[in-house]
Amino acid sequence: MSITTDLPIPTFKENIRSYFGLVKTRKGSWLTIAFLTLIIQAFLIADKLLFKEVVDKSALYAGGDITTQILAQTFILIAWIFLGVAGTRMILNLIIQRMKQHLEAGLIQKLKEEYTAHILQLSHNFHVSHKTGSLITRLSRGESALEDINGFFVDTLLPNIFRLFVTGAALWYFDKSSIIIILLTFGGFVGYSLYIQTKQIQASAFYNEAEDSEKGYTAEAITNIDSVKYYGKEIFVLTKMRNYFIETKKRLLAYWKYHLLATGIQHLFLIGGTVAILYFPLIKVLAGEMTIGTVVFIYSTYLGLHSDAVSFARQLRMFTRRVSDFGSLTRYKKVQNEIKDIPNAPELAVKEGSISFSNITFSYNKRPIFKNFSLDIKPNEKVALVGHSGSGKSTLIKLLYRLYDVEQGRILIDGNDSRTVKQESLRSELAIVPQEAVLFDDTIYNNILFSNPSASRKEVLYAIKYAQLDKIIATFPNKEQTIVGQRGVKLSGGEKQRVSIARALLANKRILVLDEATSALDSQTEHDIQTDLKKLLEGRTAIIIAHRLSTIMHADKIIVLDKGKIVQQGTHRQLITKPGLYRQLWNLQKGGYIGE
Repeated sequence: MSITTDLPIPTFKENIRSYFGLVKTRKGSWLTIAFLTLIIQAFLIADKLLFKEVVDKSALYAGGDITTQILAQTFILIAWIFLGVAGTRMILNLIIQRMKQHLEAGLIQKLKEEYTAHILQLSHNFHVSHKTGSLITRLSRGESALEDINGFFVDTLLPNIFRLFVTGAALWYFDKSSIIIILLTFGGFVGYSLYIQTKQIQASAFYNEAEDSEKGYTAEAITNIDSVKYYGKEIFVLTKMRNYFIETKKRLLAYWKYHLLATGIQHLFLIGGTVAILYFPLIKVLAGEMTIGTVVFIYSTYLGLHSDAVSFARQLRMFTRRVSDFGSLTRYKKVQNEIKDIPNAPELAVKEGSISFSNITFSYNKRPIFKNFSLDIKPNEKVALVGHSGSGKSTLIKLLYRLYDVEQGRILIDGNDSRTVKQESLRSELAIVPQEAVLFDDTIYNNILFSNPSASRKEVLYAIKYAQLDKIIATFPNKEQTIVGQRGVKLSGGEKQRVSIARALLANKRILVLDEATSALDSQTEHDIQTDLKKLLEGRTAIIIAHRLSTIMHADKIIVLDKGKIVQQGTHRQLITKPGLYRQLWNLQKGGYIGE
């Protein structure tokens, strides 16, 4: 069992910087919410001051120092002030909650746009090296974490700081010794809480790593459920899952232990503060230096801060955990695309369709694939690539698409170096019919439209007819609006391949790649689709990869590859008359397959 640790882990500061980078896009709303929240906190101290006045005036009345009329007038005034403050606070709370909803929804939208855009533009190598399940888990975790981080700053940190400031000012006015006790108590409480949380951050990151790996393997197992069932490996897979579950549990317990370490010391600070805040003000009351109302104010204020401190510690634990969760997503920002466009790279527009691999050298994971390899393909020429598995056929296509960069040499399209144009425009100028047509869980119509979203309905229906898909979908209840299922599982292999052909046709590109487009089909379906492909190839430059040699007999030129080198080239008729690898392959299969 392996735990995912291949991505750089951002620091706490980097995560907070990423959060405020998002907040900057909604700075006005965030500051307005913060300002209104501070006003509410100022109003909260008013309740305690009003209660102090009630107690003090009641004490004066009991001592005969004021009349019943004055006491009644005072209570009525206090009641009106209280209603005004409470009403204002309620209205401000409603306004803040609605503004927070808009703010958080906007931040989450911005987060999803920013990180999905970044992840999508990362290199092919990144995507084949990272499990989809782990990636989706991190995206989901990051989104929910953002909401909690925002809530901590707006609902917990800012209000607590301001409340402490306002309360401290009031206590300083009434009794300076009390504010010293409160500062020592809650300063020590918060300081120790912060210390523990810095220790807990790493444990949280380790737990997230284990959970990501667990989710990644679980998603992989479920995605490949057919293989699990066919080979009767349910128990084997479950055993591997259990190992992931055990590792996740260990790391979760390691994370939780810091909560126990924090709770005991935090309670000591609060107990000591409570004893002190009761003892010293009561001594002053007995000495006649303080009123009962002031004691009530001090103690009720302390109890409020006591409750705030406990809540703050809980929210701080949540906050550090959520920052770590947020970091599981922001870490992707540290991953840069290996394939970079040069500054001000132009768009590529293919007009002729010539391709030239000029003295290219390329290695994959330190394994040499090509060295000083050259191949020229003329406009409208149909070139087939054949050879044993590992000869470099598929790698050549990946290099053409610039999924990887060559180490030396150039790949020219219409005379343009592929590294000097925008990579997205390069790929958009190529069309491909792959061995396995991977479709979206959408309608047949929308899957075809994907290659050319601006195409008209008439053009899509023409592509459907051209690929001989119209007769097939005529038997479907929803015709072209039939949902194909995840990866096209509701369609047969031939049906999916015809969708792929229709998609390539609608793209209408000058350069077409057929990558084992029929090798996974039965003979009759292959024969039918070969007819469609011949029509598709008309007037286009084509590169055809085939294990089944019967499918490339009519190519203009056949390139025979062996260990990254061209060992033969010519037409089918020329090559079968000469000794060499092609004739060996032809004799071995006689219209069958070369082992993949």
